[in-house]
Amino acid sequence: MAANKNALIIGASRGLGLGLTQELLSRGWLVTGTQRTPSATLAASGATVIADVDVMDAGRFQALASLLPARQFDLIFLNAGIMAARGMAVGAIADADIIHVMMTNAIAPIRAADALIGLAAPGGTIAFMTSILGSIAGNLDGRMELYRASKAALNSLTRSFAARHAAEGLTVLSLHPGVVRTDMGGPTAPLDIPTSVRGLADVLERRAGTKTHVYVDYRDQTIPW
Repeated sequence: MAANKNALIIGASRGLGLGLTQELLSRGWLVTGTQRTPSATLAASGATVIADVDVMDAGRFQALASLLPARQFDLIFLNAGIMAARGMAVGAIADADIIHVMMTNAIAPIRAADALIGLAAPGGTIAFMTSILGSIAGNLDGRMELYRASKAALNSLTRSFAARHAAEGLTVLSLHPGVVRTDMGGPTAPLDIPTSVRGLADVLERRAGTKTHVYVDYRDQTIPW
């Protein structure tokens, strides 16, 4: 009987992170999930929970890397993202909001991945939750300027991350979950969480071991950079 696969999901307390945790558990994965604030649903899910983890706290990830067993996780999934100044042109957005969104959506996930990469099993996967709005080629309407820019920056930094770690033989994925009915996507979004995370889990399992970096959605369809 094949051994259970191990996943570390950063940002598992709610929304898509929680949904993906539950989906992977249902497929027989062993999941460790981090939370910034307590989540009763995550606590009851069967996942191992690591509390008080803020993606903006680089030192916390360094500490995690020293505490968790090395080369343990078949998947490390970085799930971080916030929305601010929706509908505003970037020139009208406060500097503090720009810094917060760019740090949270683009810089912090890469810093966390660099700190945690030693926990990735040989041939493992490191995945980043991005968005189709990070596609520069697909930006035809200019809306949601700051969020778009932050996800485009994440995509660029993830390309650099994959290049820097190419010799380690890992699969790196930039994943768009679709437009989902979450706090960010809103109640009228076309997808529910179970549909999105089933697709994401399928992609994660299908792409495992390919040792490539791709930018795809939850249906495994390629998105232009």
